[in-house]
Amino acid sequence: MQSTIVIINLFGAVALLLFGLAQVKDGVTRAFGSRLRTGLASGTQSGLRSFAAGFLATIALQSSTATALTVASFVERDLIRARMAQIVLLGANVGTAVTAFVVATGIEWLSPLLIIAGVALQKGGSTARRGGGTALIGIGLMLLSLDLLSAATEPMRASPALAAFIKLLDGAWPVAFALTAGLAIVSSSSLAVVVLVLSLAGTGILSTELIIVLILGANLGGAIGPVLATLSAPASARRITTGNLVVRAVGCLIALPFVDYGAQGLSMLPLAREGLPVDAHLAFNIALALLAWPFSGFLSDVMKRAIPAQEDPDTGPRYLDPEALSTPVVALANATREVLAVGDLVERMLVRVESAFRNNDLAPLSEIEALEKRVDRLQQDVKVYLSKLGWEPEAGDNTRRSGAIIDYAINLEHVGDIIEKGLGEQVRKKVSSDLKFSEAGYQELKNLFDLTIENLRTAQTIIVTGDLNLALRLMEIKVDVRKAEKLSAERHLERLRDGRIESLQTSSLHLDILRDLKRINAHLVSVAHPILDDSGLLRESRLRQGAPKV
Repeated sequence: MQSTIVIINLFGAVALLLFGLAQVKDGVTRAFGSRLRTGLASGTQSGLRSFAAGFLATIALQSSTATALTVASFVERDLIRARMAQIVLLGANVGTAVTAFVVATGIEWLSPLLIIAGVALQKGGSTARRGGGTALIGIGLMLLSLDLLSAATEPMRASPALAAFIKLLDGAWPVAFALTAGLAIVSSSSLAVVVLVLSLAGTGILSTELIIVLILGANLGGAIGPVLATLSAPASARRITTGNLVVRAVGCLIALPFVDYGAQGLSMLPLAREGLPVDAHLAFNIALALLAWPFSGFLSDVMKRAIPAQEDPDTGPRYLDPEALSTPVVALANATREVLAVGDLVERMLVRVESAFRNNDLAPLSEIEALEKRVDRLQQDVKVYLSKLGWEPEAGDNTRRSGAIIDYAINLEHVGDIIEKGLGEQVRKKVSSDLKFSEAGYQELKNLFDLTIENLRTAQTIIVTGDLNLALRLMEIKVDVRKAEKLSAERHLERLRDGRIESLQTSSLHLDILRDLKRINAHLVSVAHPILDDSGLLRESRLRQGAPKV
């Protein structure tokens, strides 16, 4: 009976740790999700910045799996180059190891304070404050779980059964390796398994060699989860997660024959025995990053050959199930998923045009026309699908929701047209004619490109959540875009008056790109109008009161 209670307490503590991890991830995503995604996508221009981006994102999200899946989705949409993505994941691996190291430093006493602060923040009005509160509660629960794990493993010190089991594992390293790998896969967290090994190491029943083997298994299992999660994803995403698994597997294969030497090395260092699991975890991932970094380009090429891209003959809608039309709520959910896919296509177009503009390269523009045709077809399919819904007289909310989805689809189609026929042609002219913007003019246009991409991502979030604070923020950004466009045009004219040769050559091109980016932002901001209108915050006219009548 006593052993049953010990096992229940142990698994309960692990479950609390996993729940805390999930709360941190959800809270950080809600509070800083768009900024994290933007930082992760934009912070990959060099190897060092890519490593730092993966490291910081994992520290924030408390999950290398979440970072891996985010990076894989970015590669799928051409936001990150494959080689840089592999380096991002090396940073993510070190990030999760540092998290385990910090968690093991004996700061469990902060748990009540963090939970109290988190609950107080959750009562705030803004999404960022509530998300931050959730993250603090999650960290507090993680620290609390460490106390529970320590208490749960205390009776194990005198357990003959556990001692016999550990002795068997000590003589069967492949079984020990597979055990922690399996636990990491099931829990979707190598961090949770490392903390579990840390608690067992505190009882003094694990040898140094067995600790290293268990940590290696946790590292391999932590890389398998993202691979399983991307099995149905496009080839570009699967290459990234599979490449990370290959790196971890090769690292484990290299390390396993030298476990005895590693144990001797650790024993010679002035390290506390109860902290050996996190020390071994951190040392392994730092060494792996240093060894694998120079081969990231080679690994990307190998993964490209090993996982070739497959042509998708079905470019039609994926989620517009005709059988769901009899249930309006389900049909609206399907239409929302489909219109998000349209938004992803538009984002891909915008990112490719921005890449061509930034790198002075025509290659990213090759797919723009095909992508725009898909946008046209899918937005039409969404409109036709929603037009077939049979509404009840009292279905006012569903009717408004349907109208909002249709309006968003139409605006996305307009954005696609502007990108193809406006921005794409202008950037093609710039590259083909080898035109050079002034440094100031180039930076102004690049900043507006980046802001437009961020606004599209915000619009995608708003169409799903209907978040009033995000809608207000998008409306405020619209004003910023209008001011930025006006200021850039004025500065451009000043440069023309100053006779700068670059400005003279690119005058009409600069103003045309400004105009089109402003038009795109105007279409994106329209997603906020129904939310603000329902809240009574939207005016029908921008004219000031008292304006003279015509």
